[in-house]
Amino acid sequence: MASLRPAKCYRWDSPAYTRVSNNPSDSYITGIPGSKIIHYDMGNPTGDFNTKVEIVYNDKCQVRHNALEATRILVQKRLEKLVGVTNYHFKVNVFPHHVMRENVQASGAGADRVSEGMRRSYGKPIGRAARLKPGQALFTVRFNKTDTRLKTIKKALRLASNKLPGDKSVIVSELKK
Repeated sequence: MASLRPAKCYRWDSPAYTRVSNNPSDSYITGIPGSKIIHYDMGNPTGDFNTKVEIVYNDKCQVRHNALEATRILVQKRLEKLVGVTNYHFKVNVFPHHVMRENVQASGAGADRVSEGMRRSYGKPIGRAARLKPGQALFTVRFNKTDTRLKTIKKALRLASNKLPGDKSVIVSELKK
């Protein structure tokens, strides 16, 4: 199976490609792969917490849905194991709306007679991505502050940020009551 193309193949300045409707005849796009992200709220969403830690992007970037899901799983498992399910609220703040397209090229013997090159090269949908702006939070973890919890959660988000593209930082802040 072919590997994923590098992120430089999918530029930010391409027009947003997002029109998907529940009624298929109203959609502009056909054959879009589904998003791999399953859960957006984990832990205890109704808890009363005083601190939050976020992964915030410093520049604009596109993040694929499979990278988001891999990161979500890593953070969720660490938090469940080391912090406890009722002691935090973990939220994915973005949804992968942008549909990435790829102009599939024929290769091999006789490809020049089959392929049209860049003629009508609109491309076929191959995946989804979330577009992030500078200062936008990707993941947020709310919890009640203790030294061990803060270290555990910061370490989990720091490890998770290695799975994500672009320039980002982990920010800790107090929640106002």
